Amino acid sequence: MTVITRFAPSPTGLLHIGNVRTALICYLIARKNGGKFMLRLDDTDTERSKEEYAEIIKENLTWLGLEWDIIARQSERLERYEEVKQKLIADGRMYPCYESAEDLDMKRKVLIGRGLPPIYDRAALDLSDDVKQKLEADGTTPHWRFKLDETSTIQWNDLIKGPTRFEAKNLSDPVLIRANGAPTYMLPSTIDDIDFDISHVVRGEDHVSNTAIQIQIFEAIGGKVPEFAHHSLMKSKGGKISKREGGFDVGAIRDNGIEAMAINSFLARLGTSDPIEPRLNLDEIVDNFDLSRFTKGSAIYDFIELERMNPKILHIFSYTDVKNREEMQDIDEEFFNSVQPNLTHLSEIQEWHQICKDELAPVIDDADFTASASKLLPEGEWDENTWGEWINKVKEATGKKGKELFMPIRKALTARDNGPELKHILPLIGSAKTTARLNGQKA
Repeated sequence: MTVITRFAPSPTGLLHIGNVRTALICYLIARKNGGKFMLRLDDTDTERSKEEYAEIIKENLTWLGLEWDIIARQSERLERYEEVKQKLIADGRMYPCYESAEDLDMKRKVLIGRGLPPIYDRAALDLSDDVKQKLEADGTTPHWRFKLDETSTIQWNDLIKGPTRFEAKNLSDPVLIRANGAPTYMLPSTIDDIDFDISHVVRGEDHVSNTAIQIQIFEAIGGKVPEFAHHSLMKSKGGKISKREGGFDVGAIRDNGIEAMAINSFLARLGTSDPIEPRLNLDEIVDNFDLSRFTKGSAIYDFIELERMNPKILHIFSYTDVKNREEMQDIDEEFFNSVQPNLTHLSEIQEWHQICKDELAPVIDDADFTASASKLLPEGEWDENTWGEWINKVKEATGKKGKELFMPIRKALTARDNGPELKHILPLIGSAKTTARLNGQKA
């Protein structure tokens, strides 16, 4: 069996971090098993689906490295859905319903008020053909429901949740076709999973009851039922994760300087019993991926933890990994290696390049001390040993030590009270700028 997974976002908003977690798991399952990863755009909602969102989804997945092998759009497969719809009607597995949204809402409230589950009562099945014709003549357009086999027990071995079962009699016949003729999520999704030979369906645990219903739809259409894995939902310490509420979309996270591999490394282990570790590339994540390690408990998403992962990723990058990035303009390998240990975001490297190479107004706390230190600067070529040689002379000559020794020099050279080790950046600043800045001159 060829393993084929699919990520199926609706292009009705920005791609948020919870969706990315699902996409990543699907990608990892496919790559772990030498299979294929599919991107399916569920864009049958013509009012809310927008091409700009579809492009953003593709752009963000590409940035993350989650390259797909197959792509499809549901809006291009409407004829196929209509074909299956007619088959299900002919087989007696779909039936027309004429209740309004208000009617259905009233029925739900009555059932809940009686302490009963809000299951559709199948009243439409009792309507005569004459009544149906009159309703339609009066302008009522039916929606169509799938008729569940209510005598059956639906069960499967969930790859995360374990053995799962539902009694069909406790489920409500789902609406598959809206009154306006548009299919709901349930029918196209099932048809696509059959037609594209999807072997593993991975999604959030909020879809568990949908899976029970879709298993019967698979069987009614005549398709092979895939494996299912329902992961726990991500919860945030700071609020609900929702693309509608904002604050969690991948584009914004990217704009905040978070590395793609920081996101991938973080999400690949979120909700598992394994420690979250920085990984250099997706191949490393694939090698260490094990779906059985995911637990049933909630996965807590904390942006602060994601931010903490970012410097860990930057610190394992080589110059080759980043040299072609936009942030690396005018940066050579020596400079990168010198400031890399202090980077939390790659964009900061340009700031340090300006500090070392451009004109800077020094911050002088003790003019006599820094002027004295400048007179002790070594001559000749400077390297990483220059700092140690020089600072020992300054210490001996002035009697200063600790912060009193280092901090005035750091602030004079960089106008900062923190940053890369001075032994690394002193050769980058050079003797001329170092001398001038120690003497309070803009250089």
